Amino acid sequence: MKISQAQLAKSRVLVVGDAMIDRYWYGSVDRISPEAPVPVVRITREEERIGGAANVASNVVSLGAQATLLTVVGDDEASHKLEALVASSGIRPHFGRDANLRTTVKLRVIGRQQQLIRLDFENAPKSEVLATQTEAFRTLLPQHDAVLFSDYGKGGLDHVHHMIELVRAANKPVLIDPKGSDYSRYSGASVITPNRAELQQVIGAWRSEEELQSKAQALRQQMSLDALLLTRSEEGMTLFDAQGELSVAAQAREVFDVTGAGDTVIATLAALVGAGVSMREAMPLANKAGGIVVGKFGTASVSYSELFADQST
Repeated sequence: MKISQAQLAKSRVLVVGDAMIDRYWYGSVDRISPEAPVPVVRITREEERIGGAANVASNVVSLGAQATLLTVVGDDEASHKLEALVASSGIRPHFGRDANLRTTVKLRVIGRQQQLIRLDFENAPKSEVLATQTEAFRTLLPQHDAVLFSDYGKGGLDHVHHMIELVRAANKPVLIDPKGSDYSRYSGASVITPNRAELQQVIGAWRSEEELQSKAQALRQQMSLDALLLTRSEEGMTLFDAQGELSVAAQAREVFDVTGAGDTVIATLAALVGAGVSMREAMPLANKAGGIVVGKFGTASVSYSELFADQST
């Protein structure tokens, strides 16, 4: 599948969901603490990256498409830092603020190129702030070609079902990276992209490909989805739609870090679908993008040149 940079540049994706900051503290580990059997990390470098739905939007922009981020954050230091990082990355930010909300921060301590611990700082947004975002969503929707909901279970998508209805009424594709065991609120979406563990939470374990296909198609029909895309790590991906199923093998040469790989996959899908590419044509490229990003450290992204390195456009 070939698509030009000019065609992709016209794709406008509205990303809605839980945005956060990924903080990394890097250090050296030379000894074990005398206070407890844990390593002592002497911090030598700090780094901040946008995470969650913001990382999804960053992946859209990295490919050369356009992204707008609609999210709810606090009115704290982390939120203002996040907004600045988002804006500097080329994403258009639309932030709803709640003074009682703590902007989500995930702090990872890294020693000897390994993650030693992750600390999460967060709480849930108020319902009235979420309702305000629905009105902002109505305004932004006509300006975009595809809508991507990135659900991290932080409360920012409590009104997602109503927003899905608005997208479908506008006859635009809606893609969802789901969370939790109740997918009913995602009914009517164009596609959802669970991984194996997430899908098992909803349909239970499967003992064969035939059983997986039967359960996945039953869920797709029950939820009135156009498609269900199962990401399967080293086994690649399988797309279940009205035509049946389509699988592609994994393309990762070396797995260094799987952090954010799901973000890259759905962002690539959304950017391509927003440019007019069909889901079946977009899936192999999304699979390739996921294979590239797991070879990088942390919440990374994939560029247009990386994705189409072996193709002429």
